Amino acid sequence: MTILCVRFQLPPEHEAALPGLLGLLEDFTPVVQALPPDGALADLRGAERYFGRSAVELASVIRVRALARYGVDCAIGAGPGPMLARVALRDARPGMTCAVPDEPGAVAEFLAGRPVSALPGVGPATARTLCEYGLDTLGLVAGAPLSTLQRLIGARAGRELREKAGGLDRGRVVPNAVSRSLVAERPFELDELDPDRHRGALLSAAEDIGARLRAVEKVCRTLTLTVRYADRSATTRSRTLREPTAHSAALTKAAYGIYETLGLQRARVRALALRAEGLTPADQASHQLTFDPVDEKARRIEEVADRARAKFGPRAVMPGTLAAVCALSWPTAA
Repeated sequence: MTILCVRFQLPPEHEAALPGLLGLLEDFTPVVQALPPDGALADLRGAERYFGRSAVELASVIRVRALARYGVDCAIGAGPGPMLARVALRDARPGMTCAVPDEPGAVAEFLAGRPVSALPGVGPATARTLCEYGLDTLGLVAGAPLSTLQRLIGARAGRELREKAGGLDRGRVVPNAVSRSLVAERPFELDELDPDRHRGALLSAAEDIGARLRAVEKVCRTLTLTVRYADRSATTRSRTLREPTAHSAALTKAAYGIYETLGLQRARVRALALRAEGLTPADQASHQLTFDPVDEKARRIEEVADRARAKFGPRAVMPGTLAAVCALSWPTAA
């Protein structure tokens, strides 16, 4: 077992601790891939030789350090490849590590009885199509004729699915820096039903992310909204922006758009979180020129506001709507 898939049990108010937890994994290996909002893959091939311990033994050390430093428990799956480690994670519980057996033929047996939806990359539509034809487990998929799978879901997808169902894992861990995403979370003191309060929280989070992106001279390509409810369930939706941006108005508009698609109505919301992903240097991003004087004026005001916040503090300048609706319930951008 050389690959770990770790899911940290992060409370809603502690989601911003993920970068520090990823740094904890990097104490063991530089090959760490973040899986926002609460997970990561770690390739421990070098660490096993360096520390003289197996990946499962190192997983126990990682869990103890996460608890000691951050008070966060984790569930861990271990396997010879990223795909198998992620499948193993489905059977893991907080405080335990689930490992794929490494005996000959054990991988196929490990996968055989699992539903097709357990395989990373198999979405609801693909799983539904396969189940309609009786291919509801990975064992049945692995034993099905390749031509049948290709007719059902396509040539390339059918070939890859059959390989994965048989235990062939061609994936690899792709290191990505902690700074490739920024998160701003806005928890409510009480479960919140008011859509105006929801939108105020989104405005606060978007302003926070925009200011932080501009401070490090980066732009984001994707915005992800996570809504956590009173029953501890959550909904996550992502949207790729029309162009990479750090403009607060554009981020706010995108956040509102994602929120509207959820149709929450009277949902009891415990927390809202925005995550900016796909960060790239601002000087390498393209920007569509516009003749709209309002947009140009807003960007100039934004530059002035950033300078004022840097000099007088994060609350020196804020949108009037945020001050009125949120009543300073959340921290503003630093």
